[in-house]
Amino acid sequence: MSDPAFRPPRRTLLGPGPSGVLPEALEALALPALGHLDPDFLELAGRVRDLLRPLFGTENELTFAVSGTGTAGMECCLLNLLEPGDRAVVGVHGYFGRRMADIAWRAGAEVFEVSSPWGEPLDAAAMAEVIAERRPKLVAFVHAETSTGVLQDPAPIARAAREAGALVVLDCVTSLGGLPLAIDEWGIDAAYAASQKCLGAPSGLAPVTFGPRALEAYFERKTAPRSFYLDLGPLRHYWDPPHGYHHTASSHLFYALHAALQAVHAEGIAARAARLERLHRGLVAGLEALGLEIPVAREHRLPMLTPVLVPEGIDERDVRAELLSRHGIEIGGGLGNLAGRAWRIGLMGASACERAVVELLDALDGALAARLGRPRRGAADAARARLG
Repeated sequence: MSDPAFRPPRRTLLGPGPSGVLPEALEALALPALGHLDPDFLELAGRVRDLLRPLFGTENELTFAVSGTGTAGMECCLLNLLEPGDRAVVGVHGYFGRRMADIAWRAGAEVFEVSSPWGEPLDAAAMAEVIAERRPKLVAFVHAETSTGVLQDPAPIARAAREAGALVVLDCVTSLGGLPLAIDEWGIDAAYAASQKCLGAPSGLAPVTFGPRALEAYFERKTAPRSFYLDLGPLRHYWDPPHGYHHTASSHLFYALHAALQAVHAEGIAARAARLERLHRGLVAGLEALGLEIPVAREHRLPMLTPVLVPEGIDERDVRAELLSRHGIEIGGGLGNLAGRAWRIGLMGASACERAVVELLDALDGALAARLGRPRRGAADAARARLG
């Protein structure tokens, strides 16, 4: 019996990730494979590192892409910098801050969480107070919280951490390639991201960067990190000359990431951020025409990830299923405190375009009109008017 070739349906990916893969990155996936120690592949990996540094806003020499998803980047940063008994202060204002706290605990650290309500940024003063009191080795928090669509100002928290002598780890999974970052200026010691969000590449690589203080802390460890695969020592021997074996990195994922990074630099990060903000405003205009609530104050909203509260009496999964089956549009459901109560709409990668915004709003308008027994409210037209 022959098994027919798999042909995936076409989707417009407007969830929290993955995003639509850029055409340049898709084309790169068809290039011939190279071995993971081939000189040409290692030369390409070096070019990827060079392209990542300005997007992170850093001159850190140790900047590379971990083979794995964003959580691998999170573990790489936290497991290399924390030892059993260390103190860590973790800001939690969403699902992924909670995950950072969990990984810090698994590293054996004594974890002190500073929480803010979902939909609000962390209170920098509250973070500074706990940092001053606990004198941790490490402070960690999320720049762009994917679960809530909240943007955090890193500077005041990082400043409080460094005044206390603590290392600072920043989650940039949803901001790298979509917003200007300033890792060095902010005083961040280690940061991580993912390939499948604003960069518009396939999932499977996690860009990371480690500064001088982070490397010093790594070399002063008394115990080995609780991960062989993500240990900076062997990883450095792989990515730095003379390039000893560590694991079998995927040449195809690097081809695609390189093409996506080239596209970001060709557009310019400031221009890209402005484009995403414009699309976000169009999306919000349409959502407001539908009478939907965004549970984040305007000044703290992410342009690339918008949470929307589900109207009373609406089954959020049922609506998402209709959008997918009838229109080929994927949006995300809520996580944690927002599970069953919210949709999450992403504008990232190849999915961040006017057509996608208008088609989603038109489909959502129809789905809500049918379920609520009301006329359509012209959400797509409201977005068009805002987009100009």
